[in-house]
Amino acid sequence: MNDTLAGTSLDQETRLHEDDHHSIKLWLRLLTCSSLVESRLRAALREEFDTTLPRFDFMAQLERAPEGLTMGELSQRMMVSGGNVSGIAAQLVKEGLVDRRPVPSNRRTFMVKLTPKGRKMFVAMAERHEQWVIALLGHLQAEDVDQLMELLKRVKAGL
Repeated sequence: MNDTLAGTSLDQETRLHEDDHHSIKLWLRLLTCSSLVESRLRAALREEFDTTLPRFDFMAQLERAPEGLTMGELSQRMMVSGGNVSGIAAQLVKEGLVDRRPVPSNRRTFMVKLTPKGRKMFVAMAERHEQWVIALLGHLQAEDVDQLMELLKRVKAGL
């Protein structure tokens, strides 16, 4: 595995106490796994593409909506503040990766979409992202993944 993906991260489960409720143990295990995967993906994006996970996520939302999204829609989809989205948009516009234009019917609302250059860059990042995720989780057998997905579906439904 790539050195970037082999790095270590602090383990949230070190907070556990033997007498903690099983729900606390599960939550910390989920948090630890999510944090480990996320930190390794962040490092790989930074190392290979000199970009951040929020920028990748921003571009991923636009890739799914080729006609573009308003800044408000991006904020909702990414579950971040409008200020965060505006900052990322400004950086990507400056680099020629996205286009931001006022919506004709409402000049205070901006529509954002990937430029051809941005789409090309995102496709390259998405291909590598998929390879990194497979490298991180590919050791699990298909049956294990199916079982885990079913259990997580129940967790999600309970929330």
